[in-house]
Amino acid sequence: MPWVLEQLFDSVHRKLEDYIEIERVEPQWRTFYEDGTSLDILSDLPKMLEELKKVKAEPDSSFTKFLSYFQDMYDVCMKSFYKTSIEGLKDLRTQHSLKELITMDPFHTVADGTKKHFQNKQLEQLFNFFVMYVGSNPYSAPAVLNQLVYVQLGLGIYYVKGGMYNIANGIRAVLDELRAEIHTSTPVSHIHVEDGKAKGAVTEDGDFFEAEVIVSNLEVIPAYKTLLPQTSKAKKEVKQLSKTFQPSVSGLVLLLGVNKKFSHLKHHNFFFSEDPELEFKQIFEKGIPADDPTVYIGISSKSDPSQAPEGKENLFVLTHVPPKTAMKKDGQWDWDAYREVVLDKLERMGLEGLRDSIEYEQSFNPNTLEELYGANGGSIYGIAADKSTNGGFKIPSRSSLYENLYFAGGSTHPGGGVPMVTLSGQLTADLIKSDRENELKSKKAK
Repeated sequence: MPWVLEQLFDSVHRKLEDYIEIERVEPQWRTFYEDGTSLDILSDLPKMLEELKKVKAEPDSSFTKFLSYFQDMYDVCMKSFYKTSIEGLKDLRTQHSLKELITMDPFHTVADGTKKHFQNKQLEQLFNFFVMYVGSNPYSAPAVLNQLVYVQLGLGIYYVKGGMYNIANGIRAVLDELRAEIHTSTPVSHIHVEDGKAKGAVTEDGDFFEAEVIVSNLEVIPAYKTLLPQTSKAKKEVKQLSKTFQPSVSGLVLLLGVNKKFSHLKHHNFFFSEDPELEFKQIFEKGIPADDPTVYIGISSKSDPSQAPEGKENLFVLTHVPPKTAMKKDGQWDWDAYREVVLDKLERMGLEGLRDSIEYEQSFNPNTLEELYGANGGSIYGIAADKSTNGGFKIPSRSSLYENLYFAGGSTHPGGGVPMVTLSGQLTADLIKSDRENELKSKKAK
């Protein structure tokens, strides 16, 4: 969704391409199944239809109907979901006709939507997995999230030249030009609250930064737990939010530098589980890492040779696991043993000699992700979308407890992932501006 970054830079009269170089990635994914089948996900429709024949897919009309189904969803959501900070169904109803709301397929799940269009287990598994972009269970996430397939196939997948951190570098360059003051390596101790209003931030060194508005990009529930006064009202709010807004999946991440090239892999690769229903049941219902997980491998050096030494590759290996809050033993899993499960699977599915090729390794798990980012239970994508508990909505960006306090990030609208989190900041800024304008109008009226 490069338009999200383009919109951000345009808002301060800058052009994205002057600060960040992005390029389209094709094929978008290469997928591998346990039966030895492999197919590429492509934005070129005729070529994609040819790829689908590898899994003995239905007539082309099934896929084109599916494309139309999720494109309609995306077009409707562009009127509201991606344009304004939405708190819940009430907000959505004010912005859409009944016909548009029905287009969002509100009575079904993601898995219902794929099953309705395909009678092919491998295609169901493939398109159900797109909802893991927001770390949610396809068997309980609302069907409107099927639009993620269009977001990828219709808009494309892009790579930030030089690595994702260049997004931060590009934003920093613009902020420097705008003379914004940035304090790095400055941990915040707490948010100062006075008479029910957020008044500023206090650092661990004791410095007080007074402000008319505070925006926290720490997830909402951890922010209430660690940055704000622990009043009975605040504890009640956290308890209620925790029931409705469960954290998304976490992950076991292996950063591997290997001394060889895996020529059969592409930039983005997925190695699917044999039984997706069991996989999701173990992660989301039983609270344990899947016995046979789906494993993602990203190799940015496939698109950008500068990211690895010559003749070598950089593997970003991600396996989704439950967040600490949902996991048995409070997340105290044997992650070294689970690493072996992941590597066994990859070597079995074609990455021969992977273990022996590793020259560099760094790993992350729910515990370290929570320590690094303060994420709730080490969640990667903020809040899990669940049709029965939250309808796919996120925690409101405006604090219900304190005036002048707002939130941005994966736990607020529109959700997790780099494009959505970037957009959440923009929508929260719009919300603040709107609140301030309404406040001035109210004062003038008096």
